[in-house]
Amino acid sequence: MIVSMGMASNGAQTLLIDADDTLWENNIYFERAIARFISFLNHHEYSAEQVREILNDVERENIVTHGYGLHSFAHALVGCFERLSADPVTPQLHATIQSFAHAIADHPVEFLPDVPETLDYLSSRHHLILMTKGAFAEQSGKVERSGLKPYFEAVEIVPEKDEAVYRSIIAKYELSNDTTWMIGNSPKSDINPALSAGINAVFVPHGATWILEHDEVAEPIPPSRLITVESFVKLREHF
Repeated sequence: MIVSMGMASNGAQTLLIDADDTLWENNIYFERAIARFISFLNHHEYSAEQVREILNDVERENIVTHGYGLHSFAHALVGCFERLSADPVTPQLHATIQSFAHAIADHPVEFLPDVPETLDYLSSRHHLILMTKGAFAEQSGKVERSGLKPYFEAVEIVPEKDEAVYRSIIAKYELSNDTTWMIGNSPKSDINPALSAGINAVFVPHGATWILEHDEVAEPIPPSRLITVESFVKLREHF
C-alpha cells in the first residue's frame, strides 16, 4: 500500500534523497578506473585529456542503449579502446579492459561524512524516500549493504531522473509540492528536474561529481525553493 506523505500536520517534510555521491562515495572509483584505463591505452597521439573527452562521448552514446552502471561503463571502455587503438580487441584485451570496470564492484560502501547520524536525525522528524538512478541490481545491492534502508520509508530506483520521473513520484506518493524536497549532488539529475517538476531542492555539492552530471544549477521559479549546503550534516540546520 502506498501511503500519502503530502498532508502531514506536524511540520514534517518529505525528503527525496539521492544515494551515489550524496550518501556514499561512487564516482571516485570510476575516476580511478578511468585513470588505469588511460594509462593502459597509453595512446601516442592523444593526450590523457583528449582520451577522456572521447570516453565521455562514448559514455553518452552508451547511456542511450545500456543505461547507467558498471555494465554500461564496461561497454564504454571497450568502445573507446576500439575507437582509438590500432590493435584489434582480442578476448584477452577485452577481459583486461572490462576488469577496470568490474573492480569497482568490489569496493565497500564508503559513507560521506556524518551521513548515518544525519539520516537518523532527519528520519525522526520527516518522511525520507531514497531516490537513486541506475541499474536495479547494482543500486539495490548498495542500498542493502549500506545498512541505511531502515531510515527510509521507501526506496525508488529509477532508470533516469528527469522531470517526468519526478512528477510520477509526486503522484505515486501524493506529495505536496511545497513540503517536498529533492536532496542531491547532481544539478542535472537531482536539482534542475526536481525544480522543473515544481518541488523544492537542496544542492549538496561533491567535488568529484561525474562530468556527465555537470550542469548550471537552475534558478527556482517561486514558489519552489532552492537551498545549497556545503555538506550533508548541514541539512540539520534546515530540517
